[in-house]
Amino acid sequence: MLLSARRHNSLLSWFQLSRFRYLSSSTSSFAVDVVAGGIPSPDSHFIVEYLMKSCGLSAAEAAKASKSLAHLPSAKNPDAVLTFMRSQGFNAAHLREIICFQPKYLCWNVEKNLSPKLQTLREFGFSQYEVVDIVHSSPSILSLSIHGRLVPRLKMWESLFGSRHFILKHFRSKKRFFYFNIERVLRPNLKFLRDECGISEERILVVLRVNPDLLSLKPDTLRALVVRADELGVPRKTGKFIWSLSALRMVSKEKVEAQRKFMKSLGWSDSELSSLFSKSPTLLGLSKELLRRKTKYFVEEVGYTLSSLAQNPTLLALSLEKRVIPRLRVMEMLRSKGLWTQEGMPILYFYLSNTKFMNMFVHRYKEVIPELLDIFSEFELGEKGNDASHLDCEN
Repeated sequence: MLLSARRHNSLLSWFQLSRFRYLSSSTSSFAVDVVAGGIPSPDSHFIVEYLMKSCGLSAAEAAKASKSLAHLPSAKNPDAVLTFMRSQGFNAAHLREIICFQPKYLCWNVEKNLSPKLQTLREFGFSQYEVVDIVHSSPSILSLSIHGRLVPRLKMWESLFGSRHFILKHFRSKKRFFYFNIERVLRPNLKFLRDECGISEERILVVLRVNPDLLSLKPDTLRALVVRADELGVPRKTGKFIWSLSALRMVSKEKVEAQRKFMKSLGWSDSELSSLFSKSPTLLGLSKELLRRKTKYFVEEVGYTLSSLAQNPTLLALSLEKRVIPRLRVMEMLRSKGLWTQEGMPILYFYLSNTKFMNMFVHRYKEVIPELLDIFSEFELGEKGNDASHLDCEN
């Protein structure tokens, strides 16, 4: 009886407080339903209303999230969490997405759970804006223990990437990379690639900065990829080997065989295909239609043989529309005016950066042939920089 009376008085006090806060239009309030006899009884409606009003969730989102918050006795803790997060730079949109991802964050203690983790990220060198970006991009980072998981991972990836810039970049695009197991996955894979495959750490890191998921593979899976790369004929000592692992990860054995069979139907020999894929394994990911169209264009329009393409496979990775066709038309126009006498199109000219190609063949003759500039406007040829390594590719 005494316990029942205490519970009744506690619930009644909570109900009266919630009702008062709601009627006084505070920034947030919990509400309860009143059952028969006037005894207040907690109901999910008060949580749903709170999540909609204070966190900006839709009715459906709030109903789903409320299931994780049924035990909350009042709005005190959620209010404290929201107030703190806003003070750290999180806006309404950020909070809505974070709470949708993990409603239980509203139950956490600000001083014990949230503040130390945001402080750790700032102490690691991230600005307040970057911390907001990281947590918004990957809210589960808040669930990591500071010394057991958060700090070791930050140090591990900084040592691999060499800068916070790449960590932040991958938080935005490849959120899973940060949660790979260090001792069971990352370190064994690094050791295998470096010590058993003879791949320099420098080459490994170049690929990781583009695709850190490669290190996340189970060690047995990575070893199987190495076997496939060996079978493809990619020399381990070349820079192509580590890229071939990344490419093969996305292409099944069955697709590789289907790709080889299709290419043979276009006239490629086994030896030419071995040369082609060993030198440029990323071509395994191109669609059959692209391979057909590019092979046909280089052979019929440019005049290359399949053998020459096999020796220069990155030609097939170039964009026809953005690079190959406009440059070929420039050379044809120069030839028609007697300003270019060499037959064919030397492979080197396809690899020149835009700046060099424009200076050598467009700006140099634009007074005589102003139409040269129209060719580039027509195809909207563009390149991300002036280095020939930035090749326009199609997938």
